[in-house]
Amino acid sequence: MALSVLSASAVSAEDASPVKVSPSKNLIVLIGDGMGPAQVSAARNYLMYNKGIDHLTLDSIYVGQATTYADRGEDGGTIVSGVVTDSASAGTAFATGNKTYNAAISISNEDVAVPFASVIEAAELSGKSTGLVTTARITHATPAVYASHVRSRDNETAIASQYLESGVDVLLGGGSSFFLSKDEKGKRSDKSIIADFESKGYDYVTDKAGLNALKADNGKVLGLFGGSHVSYVPDRTDAVPALADMTSKALSILSQDEKGFAVMIEGGRIDHAAHANDFPTTVQEVLDFDAAVKVALDFAKKDGNTSVVITADHETGGLSLSRDNIYELNLELWDQQKNSSEFIAGKLKEAKTIEEVKSIVQANTWIQDLTDEEAAYILAGDGSSYAQEGSYNAVVSKRLLIGWSGHGHSAVDVGVWAYGPIADLVKGQIDNTRIAMASAEVIGVDLAGATAKLQAKYLYPKFKVTRDGQVLYPAKALAETLGAKVAWSESTRTASITHEGNTIAVNLDSKKVTVNGAASSLASDVDNGKLYLPLEAFNTLTGKKMTWDTLSERIVK
Repeated sequence: MALSVLSASAVSAEDASPVKVSPSKNLIVLIGDGMGPAQVSAARNYLMYNKGIDHLTLDSIYVGQATTYADRGEDGGTIVSGVVTDSASAGTAFATGNKTYNAAISISNEDVAVPFASVIEAAELSGKSTGLVTTARITHATPAVYASHVRSRDNETAIASQYLESGVDVLLGGGSSFFLSKDEKGKRSDKSIIADFESKGYDYVTDKAGLNALKADNGKVLGLFGGSHVSYVPDRTDAVPALADMTSKALSILSQDEKGFAVMIEGGRIDHAAHANDFPTTVQEVLDFDAAVKVALDFAKKDGNTSVVITADHETGGLSLSRDNIYELNLELWDQQKNSSEFIAGKLKEAKTIEEVKSIVQANTWIQDLTDEEAAYILAGDGSSYAQEGSYNAVVSKRLLIGWSGHGHSAVDVGVWAYGPIADLVKGQIDNTRIAMASAEVIGVDLAGATAKLQAKYLYPKFKVTRDGQVLYPAKALAETLGAKVAWSESTRTASITHEGNTIAVNLDSKKVTVNGAASSLASDVDNGKLYLPLEAFNTLTGKKMTWDTLSERIVK
């Protein structure tokens, strides 16, 4: 039963002083990536009409809904985010309690950004065991926001590297390709940070058998079940674990810690199927997620000291469970596709004739009467990056009587479900940032303190690289972040930066730099009216010995 208080007081036998007791020892966060209200309804309808089951596991613990909007963000004058979020900015919100721009992984929305700690990182600092589980790449945006910090979600090699230092005990998902190092030419080398994980005590597994063989006392595990994402449900072999399998093993390992644990579990491929507009696979991925919810909920009910909170980062595809003014759904056909559209996308792309298209569609679906017009449309592609796969899914969707607004995300509110003490903290209409704050409160971890530790160590500036490979940073923004004062004179075409008696001056036309009045060899550049300087300039100015972490694209103070 949910509690209505955040904490209680107990008395220590040692000093008889009040001790704060958290409502829950353990926290399980489950994220259905791309799982909007229509995706949830579709999965329930499928169960009701095709399996005789009138509910999802989720349904019994529904408590409200959350807004998902991102910060407005620009890159070179181009708007990259606004009301419609991506997984990185939404994930940053429900992991750290802070809004940011699309693509940002747990950092702020500034020219010189600062990192925000997640509830997983705060739990790690408090001595709890921690885990990240997903059917997407483990380096993908949603797991990444819980244990890494980069300006761009695309920097997945850096995310993998940061996991090594994160202390997270259980990492299960896809994405082994990002745990392989690259040589100086950017090609994959024989070196792998998987060996570094093993040297830190992680057991490495790559299939369901290996996962099942792990004992509860294994402690630290890295499980990577594919080079990229874990296979879609209809495409999985017996060697590939389901999300419920990964969830069960993660909970058995993490629950051995007497101090408790915090874990994030993601149904990551709901989003991918919806992006492609692959409706039958979308439904199966939601059901795969719901099976993992059952594992988590059964654990929490038996344990009696665990809070569970479930939500989505956003809705994907603008799914509509109706179309063409027809008041019906062809529910009996929703599971008549053999494999995902991704599975046959290569064949569709290689097809040259209408007859080849018809043969591919007939082999994968119930559709034996594909028209020449439909086949020609598939052959031509839908005009998006999904090409023939997109047009194939459009034809299938029309026959299933469902619709999509496109291949992107939408701004609709998403559901919130919860069990245990956290339920009263997230009920009703909330913003997604509330998930992070409630998560930290319910297990008694210090988000602000964990963030302060990170911000004392790292800065994440925008930067540019010169033709000779030198990295330059926005001078005004970085200087002010470091406590320096900046003056800019258009009349003399100079800029000066002062800090505790030191002055760096730059002639904006000649780009020559002086330090305390003396000429220097420091580089500078002016780009679109913005001055850029190298890190050496800021070290000279402040007396610090800051370094540049090239892989993670951050300044180490």
